[in-house]
Amino acid sequence: MPSKHRLSPSGRVAVLTHTSKVLKGNALGDPFVRPVHVWLPPQYDTKEFAERRFPVLFDLVGFMGSGASHVGWKGFGENVPERAARLIHQKKMEPAIVVFPDCFTSLGGNQYINSSAVGRYADYLTQELVPLVDAEFRTLASRAHRGCFGKSSGGYGAIVHGMLYPKVWGAVADHSGDAYFDFVYGADWPNTLDALARFASPRRKEGPIDVAALASAAKGLAEGLDDGRVARFLADLRRKRKLGKDDGHTVMNLCMAATYDPDPKAPNGFRLPFHLETGERIESRWKRWLAHDPIHMVKRHVKALKSLRGIYVDCGWADQYRIHYGARLLSLRLAELGVEHRYEEFDDNHSDIDYRMDTSLPFLVRALT
Repeated sequence: MPSKHRLSPSGRVAVLTHTSKVLKGNALGDPFVRPVHVWLPPQYDTKEFAERRFPVLFDLVGFMGSGASHVGWKGFGENVPERAARLIHQKKMEPAIVVFPDCFTSLGGNQYINSSAVGRYADYLTQELVPLVDAEFRTLASRAHRGCFGKSSGGYGAIVHGMLYPKVWGAVADHSGDAYFDFVYGADWPNTLDALARFASPRRKEGPIDVAALASAAKGLAEGLDDGRVARFLADLRRKRKLGKDDGHTVMNLCMAATYDPDPKAPNGFRLPFHLETGERIESRWKRWLAHDPIHMVKRHVKALKSLRGIYVDCGWADQYRIHYGARLLSLRLAELGVEHRYEEFDDNHSDIDYRMDTSLPFLVRALT
């Protein structure tokens, strides 16, 4: 049952407290009792709509975020409930319920898929939260009236859920979602290797280095195993009062490794895609990453994608993570396979682009109504 309500003339936010069975015992030891914020449109509590049921949208927040961050006060802008209320008031979209799951982890977030190293977050959404919301609120409880959307990691989650869980979701919106991993992740891994090198043991000494001997002495690095520096970095991160300038991207890449290439037998529960000493890409490990790249997944999930009532994708053409190239390739792959979708670009980068929901939310609600 809702633990509390926050009343608002623009609708209200109910906060559920949910005890998850699928997150219990997760490898990171992260909480399995979590809040779930649910925004109910103004019409939900009026006599006129007393018997009305509403379509539902799940907001998958980007990396380093949580659902609660999208319902809080926002300076110089709107939070998502305020934005949705305005769009409804302006008659740009019909009323809908919006759900804000808490999927934050001690690795900074996740990609909304199942991983033995991070947690079963796809199952958490589809097997637990969807039934919970349908049981607690007046929803149109079918995939034809249920969608998900997100930005960055959340955009990735939305498009991948559309491929993997078409019986749950009827429409998806992907804002600047991770795609074309060779560009979006590959280019940043050298920075991560440098950050991790500070935690290597023993410490470097100036002078001649026998690289062949160094590489062979570090057992397991060619197989993507940690020699202890990743564990030391993570331990140091958890002791800090605030993140350093390189910490955010470093933990992000480690989280992606834990997501795309988990291995319960490996140190830390996952393998790495690059040799920690030479920087060489380990092709057998990178292949595991590419299996989760949306531009490669499309071909395997054409039937699911074609069954969706709506697919929306957009990206800024100045995205600092080069995701616009991945978004273009994703749109191209969809078009080549005859998957109907809407693709847009805009003059901006990756940051602070919630205003794009002014386009995606009405798109989704129209598709689901």
